Amino acid sequence: MRLINTYLKGDRVIWVLVLIISVYSLLSVYSTAGQLAFKYKGGNTEYYLVQRFIMLSLGFGIMYLAHKVKYTVFSKLSVIGMIITVPLLLITLIMGANLNSATRWLMIPGLGISFQTSDLAKLTLVTYVARMLAKNQDNIKDFKTGFLPIAIPVGIVCALILPANFSTAAMLFLICMILMFIGRVSLKHIGILTGSAVAGFGLLILLAMAAPKLLPRLDTWKSRVLTFVGTNQVDEVKNTSGQIALSKEKYQSDLAKMAIAEGGLLGTGPGNNINKYRLPQGYSDFIYAMIIGEYGSIFGGMVILLAYLILLYRAVRIATKSEYAFATFLVIGLSLSMVIQAFINMSVAVGIFPVTGQPLPMISMGGTSTLFTGLTLGMILSVSRSLDKKDKENHAAETGNN
Repeated sequence: MRLINTYLKGDRVIWVLVLIISVYSLLSVYSTAGQLAFKYKGGNTEYYLVQRFIMLSLGFGIMYLAHKVKYTVFSKLSVIGMIITVPLLLITLIMGANLNSATRWLMIPGLGISFQTSDLAKLTLVTYVARMLAKNQDNIKDFKTGFLPIAIPVGIVCALILPANFSTAAMLFLICMILMFIGRVSLKHIGILTGSAVAGFGLLILLAMAAPKLLPRLDTWKSRVLTFVGTNQVDEVKNTSGQIALSKEKYQSDLAKMAIAEGGLLGTGPGNNINKYRLPQGYSDFIYAMIIGEYGSIFGGMVILLAYLILLYRAVRIATKSEYAFATFLVIGLSLSMVIQAFINMSVAVGIFPVTGQPLPMISMGGTSTLFTGLTLGMILSVSRSLDKKDKENHAAETGNN
């Protein structure tokens, strides 16, 4: 315990939550990645267990290193990050790798590794907005000097993410609006930005209806919404036995509900839910359904839900204890980005939200998502570490009135 207290600074509850979430991730990915193992690795399921362990270890390592850095450094880095992020998003939009019918990734030359640029954009924009809100508090009500320096980057980044990833763009826009509200930006100005975004999106939809190539994923968005509200007319397909198979558009969501229903309160046990072999993306987008299916609503669903709620509560405590505006805005923005994403993923899995493709932070199988989640948690812990009694005096002296 002394060793832990020596090296792991900041909120101890968050460290414990990350450990719990990581254990669920390892067990669930190992169980649900069987379909990938048989398709690509000759049935070697241990491959994905080792891969997930490595990614979680890297994520934890990034989290540890980030929590040792003074959080004011992230404020300065966000400026450089914005300069890098916008061109990367533009390149992704024009020539990104198309995976699962979405152009969201860039391939790193020579390594063959895909990199989801929206993960970088989300972290960078939230940090940048926190920085600008803190710096402009004295003139935050002014349209030209207080509002526009924040609104323009938000509009550009969200617009570049939107064509390939509507859910991430909408979520990021919402988080920025919440931060701006907390940061005392004029409600009139927030209303102008929100109205402009809605009008712009509506115009884009109209243009895409006339020129489908402008927005290739429009049909996908429309199909998901219509399927969710139950008005999508999809022909039923008979399987080889002559029985009615699940409709194409409802296949994932229906199987997720089946996995949850089979799990019940206590679950079928690790590896025993048969839907893991049939549910596409059961190791990523629908992993919450498989967690409930194997560990039950009590020891699976409720534990994960409470973990994210407690994470949000601890983050709010850190934010309210901080004496500096940037720290407060940073922690609130980063924690909301994680928790809202988690709630969207869980809502999709249980059928109360249309299918979106948002992974469950630190649990779903994925590379860049896990690494950036680790960095996000490390940045929150960096602020928390600055509040520790032993570090507070020195940290405050170095921070100044940021």
